[in-house]
Amino acid sequence: MNLLALDTSTDVMSIALQRGTGDAAALFQHTAAGGAQTSTHLIPEILRLMALAQLRFADLDAIVFGAGPGSFTGLRTACAVAQGLGFGAAVPLLPVDTLLAVAEEARWQTGATDAFAVTALLDARMDELYTADYVFAHGGWTPGNSVRLIKPEQLAWNGLNVLVGNGFDSYGARLPDLATRITALPTATALLRLAPTLLAAGAAMPAEQALPSYIRDKVAQTTQERAAIKAQAGAAP
Repeated sequence: MNLLALDTSTDVMSIALQRGTGDAAALFQHTAAGGAQTSTHLIPEILRLMALAQLRFADLDAIVFGAGPGSFTGLRTACAVAQGLGFGAAVPLLPVDTLLAVAEEARWQTGATDAFAVTALLDARMDELYTADYVFAHGGWTPGNSVRLIKPEQLAWNGLNVLVGNGFDSYGARLPDLATRITALPTATALLRLAPTLLAAGAAMPAEQALPSYIRDKVAQTTQERAAIKAQAGAAP
């Protein structure tokens, strides 16, 4: 199975390419700063990895991308690039929940093989977090609830789940202090590990049907809202 995966939902650009399956599979990957760099470097780095793997885009079984939630611009970039490549080579796309990718990356870091329950978090900026619960058991992931956009203090932690993701530097003091925390991002290699199960379940789709999952409709504060937040911060003891 030949798969290209990319994620630009955070401030990290992550690309991975798998050629072959099982023990014979070869992995090619690239990780770099994202953000403003993504639009300039994403396609050249994809082309470089494809050349290293000696693959054409038509050789791919699917193009996997982090569909969100995450950075508004980053999600649009990943989806647009995946769509363009998919259209051009007639390759299906596989959109993947970025919080699920965070959960998978944390599982991989810890070596957990069963009964791994997590609350995945991603910094949504604007003093908010994206979050969802997942459980890994019997070789697969099961979502515990839908993705939510919350203030850090609103996190409904059950006292058991491991907290995984980012945002701990910004919001750590406002999150449950007894919870185990694992810093993890939605990497392209995590997307590759999730892809076979999702493909087998029929989650792939034509390029024109693949869309980002924004969760938050509002991506910027008004001038008045920024002024009010600044005034509130200045008035705080």
